[in-house]
Amino acid sequence: MKITTSLLLIILFMQFSTLINVTVFNGEWNGINLALHTVFFILALGMTAQVKKTNES
Repeated sequence: MKITTSLLLIILFMQFSTLINVTVFNGEWNGINLALHTVFFILALGMTAQVKKTNES
């Protein structure tokens, strides 16, 4: 899977989790949602760094 596809999937998941949190749960799970977004953001940063490191070698 290409890095751009992976990053787009991560962004898509983050947007849908925010949408579900606001519409279904009325924002009651903001803390959990923020934690998930943080984890996925760090995952995306790690994936990007790994690909850049591989391309430099």
